[in-house]
Amino acid sequence: MNETILEDLGLTSGEIKVYLSLLEIGSSSAGPIIEKSKLQHSVVHRALNSLINKGLVSYILEGKRKIYQASNPENFYNFIEEKKEKFSEILPELKKKQISSRHEENATIYRGIRGIKEVYNIMINGKGKEYLTFGGGPPTEKLLGLTWWLNLHNKRIANKLPSRQVFDDSVKNIGGKDIQKKKLTHIKYLAKEFAQFQETVIVGDYVAIAVFTENPYAFLIKDKYVAEGYRKHFEVLWKQAKK
Repeated sequence: MNETILEDLGLTSGEIKVYLSLLEIGSSSAGPIIEKSKLQHSVVHRALNSLINKGLVSYILEGKRKIYQASNPENFYNFIEEKKEKFSEILPELKKKQISSRHEENATIYRGIRGIKEVYNIMINGKGKEYLTFGGGPPTEKLLGLTWWLNLHNKRIANKLPSRQVFDDSVKNIGGKDIQKKKLTHIKYLAKEFAQFQETVIVGDYVAIAVFTENPYAFLIKDKYVAEGYRKHFEVLWKQAKK
């Protein structure tokens, strides 16, 4: 199971191990949870208290003992909604701070898988007529997984943002055909020699260059002239590529 998804939702490593252990055990006192999770006594109790506050674990008293039980996994939807509501309360304030800033940086670097995911989220929500990409290859699928890429394009399509993408031939059988089936999506291919560790994305005035090496990172550039230059380069590749 991909536990990083639970980390993305805000759970610590200890909370994840305790919650998953409790799911498998069922109702239990702290002892069996400590044994199964292989965590220290203090770490388990701290994680249990945190999970209770998040509504993901409940307990009853049997005498002086607490018997814990993991909530149904569906309760994560409630957990997510509560986080969204809390964030919505401060969003107007954050936007004000953004507007009041003296200048906006034209280039930003994002590091790690979370950083790359954030960059792609910015791109599919950007103001632009098309989502254009070129490059990428097996490293992109290996690092993030096909499911994540398919979900990304589902969100893009929900935003009514059409795409044109240029990959190398090796991508056909590791997701290219699956993505091609989606609406508002057009894909062409170049020879396998075109395979790269990076993918370039152009949307509106934004250009993102995501590098899928062992220590992944991404550059995000906001500059209409730079974006126009990369868009011209894309059009050259698009003419050369084949369906």
